[in-house]
Amino acid sequence: MAKTGKQKYQSIRERRLKKQRQKRLTLLLIVTGVVILFIALVAFVPKLFNSDTPTSSTADIIVPESNPRPMADFNAMGDPDAPVTIIEYSDFQCPFCKRFSDETEQLITDNHVATGEVYFVFRSMGNFISDNIHGGKTESRDAIEAAYCAGDQGMFWEFKDILYANWLGEDAGSFTPERINAMAKALGLDMDAFESCLKDEKYRDLAQQDEIDGVQAGVTGTPTFFINGKMVVGAQPYEVFRDEIQQAKEAAGN
Repeated sequence: MAKTGKQKYQSIRERRLKKQRQKRLTLLLIVTGVVILFIALVAFVPKLFNSDTPTSSTADIIVPESNPRPMADFNAMGDPDAPVTIIEYSDFQCPFCKRFSDETEQLITDNHVATGEVYFVFRSMGNFISDNIHGGKTESRDAIEAAYCAGDQGMFWEFKDILYANWLGEDAGSFTPERINAMAKALGLDMDAFESCLKDEKYRDLAQQDEIDGVQAGVTGTPTFFINGKMVVGAQPYEVFRDEIQQAKEAAGN
């Protein structure tokens, strides 16, 4: 049946309205896209041109109070000729290692290292921990290599302290490259030298040797200490270390 004039007009009008709606929808989509792009650029461009802009992972770095380390030399402190040598095998992701660092290490330093009784050496099981406990994640290894790189600038112990001060938990992103760099900046390290040291893996072999020596000595967990060769396992109270140091001195004839 042929359309009447009124029906033809209505059909044409509906097609025009449909095209108008399609144009408005297309325009709305274009405007929305432009707004989203503008917002993304506003958020991204400052970070692109300002490397110091903090991110959520680096804005809350804590710089701990500096603790004195007598006769500090890279990863050791004290008199190398002291009658007692303590070697610590540690892991920066280990909560018990952090407890020892926070609660006991400075007491040993003040009461025994500063007096010439103890020569204290920090070594790492970071490679062993990364490979065997944290499933190949490298935060433990990266942390000790960063501390050794800081040691090139005479800041090993300060970097050890800032690592523990910013511990978030095991495999919690405590020692990502971004956070490690932020810690180095917070300590005022020469960043070109520090980053070059990390990039070149300067201390990968030393970290690996720490692991080899620790395993050969019988280390199966952290922290583990050797006091003149006698193994002491765990974050023991200061009194345990005090008594062990006294016994080691007596055995050495001091």
